Amino acid sequence: MQAIRNFFGRTSWSSAERLDDKTVVITGANTGIGKETAIDLAKRGAKVIMACRDMERAQAAVKEVVESSGNENIVCMKLDLSDSKSIREFAEAINKAEPKLNILINNAGVMVCPYGKTADGFEMQIGVNHMGHFLLTHLLIDLIKRSAPARIINVSSMAHSWGSINLEDINSEKSYDKKAAYSQSKLANILFTRSLAKRLEGTGVTTYSLHPGVVQTDLWRHLNGLQQAVMKMVSPFTKSSAQGAQTSIYCAVEPSLEKESGGYYSDCAPAECSAAGKDDNVAQKLWELSCQLLSITWE
Repeated sequence: MQAIRNFFGRTSWSSAERLDDKTVVITGANTGIGKETAIDLAKRGAKVIMACRDMERAQAAVKEVVESSGNENIVCMKLDLSDSKSIREFAEAINKAEPKLNILINNAGVMVCPYGKTADGFEMQIGVNHMGHFLLTHLLIDLIKRSAPARIINVSSMAHSWGSINLEDINSEKSYDKKAAYSQSKLANILFTRSLAKRLEGTGVTTYSLHPGVVQTDLWRHLNGLQQAVMKMVSPFTKSSAQGAQTSIYCAVEPSLEKESGGYYSDCAPAECSAAGKDDNVAQKLWELSCQLLSITWE
């Protein structure tokens, strides 16, 4: 039983840390973990920008965050991570309007979906979960550096443990296994976090990746009947979205992490990622490939 609980994760953590005068961007903030993270950081006094694809749902979520937190300084902005044009427009709007960006939480994701491609021709899971957030971070990095001390948080998953980076076929064009593609994208989040930490040494900007726990969220919608039945069976061990958001919040606000960078966290504590998650050679190659495919220069 304890092993099962460890797998799903159940540690409580709390902090009275305030975020007054801080600005936060959270992708995929209109539902699940993203929305719960927004509520918590709003309660701490931050200005929260909820970056969402579906503006109708986003506006309803903003109302909920304002009501739950008592903080009116909450806005939603359109961001479609499957389209680099949308990412560029979003980043341009932020860079123009915001004097600072103290916390970026790359939270949005798609999971085990049928094969599909983004507007830029990437396989959907690597495209949204990794490439979209890589480009977004690149476009906001100067503003983030000017706002130091600042933090960048990438929501990964323990599913990264079953993944590998296929540099020869990053878009799964030769063969597609939706679980393998998801695991690859979550491993990419961890490698990106490591690479980014190295490049940001001495800037006052720190990076974190994390496993939120197995959470009952909309991400399950692509599971088949049998998989959904299994998830129902284990649901007593899974987390609510509010519990699932705790490690994102911990990485965003915990004062003792201020000097830590590039690490992986689970259950509001440092955790071990897979050996593949520590492979700096593959991390560097993935960085170069990402830059090449996105047509950007990021040394």
